[in-house]
Amino acid sequence: MSIKDEMNRKEHFRKAVWETPFHPRTSALNSVNEWHRWKDYTTADVFFDTALEYAAIRNACAVFDLTPMTKHLITGPDALAFLNRLVTRDVAKIKPGRVGYCVWCDDNGQVIDDGTVFHLREGVFRLCSQERQLDWLSRSAHGFDVKIVEDTHEVAALALQGPTSCAVLKAIGCAGAEMMKPFDIRYFPFAGSELMVSRTGFTGDLGYELWIDPPRALELWDALFDKGENHGIRPMGTHALEVARIEAGFIAAQVDFHCANQAIMLDRSRSPFELDLGRLVDFSKPNFNGRRALLEEKKKGSRFRFVRLDVEGNKPARSAYIYDKDKNVVGTVTSAEWSPSAKANIAYASMHMPWGRPDDELWAEIYYQRELKWSRVMARCRVVEGVFWDPPRRRATPAADF
Repeated sequence: MSIKDEMNRKEHFRKAVWETPFHPRTSALNSVNEWHRWKDYTTADVFFDTALEYAAIRNACAVFDLTPMTKHLITGPDALAFLNRLVTRDVAKIKPGRVGYCVWCDDNGQVIDDGTVFHLREGVFRLCSQERQLDWLSRSAHGFDVKIVEDTHEVAALALQGPTSCAVLKAIGCAGAEMMKPFDIRYFPFAGSELMVSRTGFTGDLGYELWIDPPRALELWDALFDKGENHGIRPMGTHALEVARIEAGFIAAQVDFHCANQAIMLDRSRSPFELDLGRLVDFSKPNFNGRRALLEEKKKGSRFRFVRLDVEGNKPARSAYIYDKDKNVVGTVTSAEWSPSAKANIAYASMHMPWGRPDDELWAEIYYQRELKWSRVMARCRVVEGVFWDPPRRRATPAADF
């Protein structure tokens, strides 16, 4: 790291809003100048047109600046034991060179956050999450010989997503990238440094995430857009990513659930079972945060059910109440979009038990505004099993060029 880079890192806390290492490129490409603040970083909402950026995800490839995602480097003799105590799944099954999706809970079995555990090398882990978790991780590490460092600002990251993403990776020199399986990690030489590539993403499509030292960030961006020109590469903002992640069945913290350590009302948080994440709870482990409460919930039943809905019509049911046939409020929509790929009006909803079964008669109360006039419609909803978008190329190995 250069002296300038080191000084910038140390002065980071003095700036209200930080620019990612890719900002010289993203700012030049953002023709509509729409941004928001993501964990103290300037992040593009849209570059030119949300629909066209989304089309690139599903028909070519799109690049998203992932740098602001919170990253925690976890090392030390007890790193594995600490993580296994923290999260609900068995981290021992995530071998070096692999990534695992996980959630972690408080003592009441309520989800603090969800994220991905990267087993970078033997005994070296990186936990990535939406929210900053250093305080919670540090308290949870009491008694463990472990070192936890938030290294968000020391890792530049891009999401490269879409059917032509593998072809672009190979074109910049990542030979053999097509043989990576979903959730694999590999390392490639790049610009005198090391490029880490994981076959992960938030779009439910063929895609990868690229991790590089900040001084090499612009070289990586330029290489991708140079070699990706004939593969339809485009930048994408958070609006296009939001459509793709809902289609793919991914939930978002502070959108589809409130983090338990930030929720004020006790009934505002959710357990893994109440977020349809029971597959991530491994009771064969002897101990983890929230284990006793989750065992009790499994025996007695949950308060809520998380469902995916196909909503009639074409008006997204954002923040809508869900009613039963007797006009009782039985749930709330947490995310909603029109899905271009599924050609459907889709939504996630948190339902009071026992509602949310496939044969329930449900209605969404939707309000929308056109030309200064608000209208209200009651749209019939159908509970959907599985996700809305799950193409075979998402898991195919070797990955095709398309």
